Order: sequence, then structure tokens, then C-alpha cells
Amino acid sequence: MDSKDRCEKLAEYIIAHHATVRTAGQRYGVSKSTVHKDVTEKLQEVDPALASEVRRILQINKEERHLRGGEATKEKYKREKQKKTMRVIRD
Repeated sequence: MDSKDRCEKLAEYIIAHHATVRTAGQRYGVSKSTVHKDVTEKLQEVDPALASEVRRILQINKEERHLRGGEATKEKYKREKQKKTMRVIRD
């Protein structure tokens, strides 16, 4: 797959799934840096309309990232509490 095809596929995936750069990178086996460069720089040259749509999704993701981070931290401490509870029950 050449870089033109890759940037279009990444963009379509991000739009279809409202995916983050990291998620798209994992899906296609490339780094988040590569995804970001493909969909913000290379895609603009290939398909400006698609690039605009991806920018919109990336902006939404950027605005929501603090919420996702908070949820991840909440889940982490919830799992740790469950592990402690299980240790107490076993002892």
C-alpha cells in the first residue's frame, strides 16, 4: 500500500469510527506519528475535502481527550481496589 492509499484508508477509518490517531495506527500497524502526518499533511494534497472532515474529527477528539484520560484513571483505580478486596478475601 503506498502512502496515498494509506492516508486515504486511515482517513476513512477515522471518519467511520470517530477513531483516535492512536486507534487508527493500531488498526493499520503504523505509529500514531505516521497517522497524524498522513491525515494532516499528505491527505491535504490528495483529497482536501476528506482532509477537512478528518481535521474536524481530530479536533473533537482533542477536545474530549481529557475526559477519556479521566475515565482511564478512574478504571485503573477501580481495578486496583478490586485487587485489594480480592487479596483481603483470600487471606
